[in-house]
Amino acid sequence: MVGSVPLLVDTVNACGGVNGKNVTLVQVDDQTDPKAGAAGMTKLATLDKVAGVVGSFASSVSTAAVSVAVPNKVMIVSPGSTSPVFTDKAKKGDFKGFWARTAPPDTYQALALAQLANKKGFKRVSTVVINNDYGVGFEKAFVETFEKLGGTVVNKNNPVRYDPKAQTFDTEAAAAFAGKPDAVVAVLYAETGSLLLKAAYQQGLTKGVQVLLTDGVKSPTFPEQVGKGSDGKFILTGALGTVPGSDGKALEAFNKLWKEKKGGSPGEYAPQAWDAAALLVLAAQAAKDNTGVGISSKIREVAAGSGTEVTDVCEGLKLLKEGKTINYQGASGNVDVDANGDVLGVYDVWTVGDDGKISVIDKVTPK
Repeated sequence: MVGSVPLLVDTVNACGGVNGKNVTLVQVDDQTDPKAGAAGMTKLATLDKVAGVVGSFASSVSTAAVSVAVPNKVMIVSPGSTSPVFTDKAKKGDFKGFWARTAPPDTYQALALAQLANKKGFKRVSTVVINNDYGVGFEKAFVETFEKLGGTVVNKNNPVRYDPKAQTFDTEAAAAFAGKPDAVVAVLYAETGSLLLKAAYQQGLTKGVQVLLTDGVKSPTFPEQVGKGSDGKFILTGALGTVPGSDGKALEAFNKLWKEKKGGSPGEYAPQAWDAAALLVLAAQAAKDNTGVGISSKIREVAAGSGTEVTDVCEGLKLLKEGKTINYQGASGNVDVDANGDVLGVYDVWTVGDDGKISVIDKVTPK
């Protein structure tokens, strides 16, 4: 994600900036910690006087950051905070329009994962989640959807939610796999989640149980972190998961630019981060005002309006300078930001092969 934003800023500055000024990028490390996130956001809003912020990734950090952004009238666009809590707060008017995200909320991903579990014929599943906004929000949405599809969540009345600061997970692993479910839905972060899944394997609980994962652990290193079994095979071989995919009209151009400037290909959420930064600059240009108030007033219009469809951010800026309206089609998707700051996405279905490598095998669109 981090690499996308400077790439966008350089692109925009090379084609004339925003409202005749170059975009200045100030970077802060939120350490995936709400306290550090709130402190960083305070610095950006009060000291650096920024108009817009791309971030944060973790929902718990964005919750802390947005509470600083709103009173300071800074527009914050998250490329990866997927907790359904933000939709509820936006509906209540808590954000006053200063919040949006380019990754769809977990209500949609939970829908996609429930549909995947149903399609695979799993009738009885249990859940284990990280005890934070991300894990608990996902769990609630999944249970609701899976039951609607006729499935049973074995541990619904006694959900397993693990402490993100815990060091050992034997008890949680045993509870999650108890009652012989067809599958275990595990909503985790990599550092702790790898220990939990390893603990389940070591207790002999994973045999014959399908592990269903989410975006929180989809990284090339995760299967290695969980490790190999006594047979030399990766413990995670055959696991399935979902992750917000990218199918935007601008994706090909973004991948090409990334390869030229940085080499290789961008990872998860990089297209969402590019789109978040693109929406900030386009909205400022549309408002003819490089402020948070200006951006907030136009971000939905440039993202989802009835204007000319554009995939190139420089072309979008050019049309806006000419007084025309645009509808930005991003790299991650159409990024049609709604009144609550949400977008509807497409999801990739991924699996872990015998070699421990992750590959995308399908797509699912939540209905």
